[in-house]
Amino acid sequence: MPLFEYKCTPCGTRFEFLVRGELAPACPACKSEQVEKQLSVFAVGASSPKAAPMPAGSPCSSCQNPGACQFAN
Repeated sequence: MPLFEYKCTPCGTRFEFLVRGELAPACPACKSEQVEKQLSVFAVGASSPKAAPMPAGSPCSSCQNPGACQFAN
């Protein structure tokens, strides 16, 4: 079930909608179904701008799973 970002055409509200089956997204503010899918921006942040990359195969603090972590380089 993908999560998409939308913008309501009538009122301009931006919101996320978890697509389930054939349900159409509706604006949570005005309930309009006149919405436009937006391009999502994927961002990864670090706790510090000086953070060093983790060595390959080392566990991260999120999952502690060496070699399989999506955050490890």
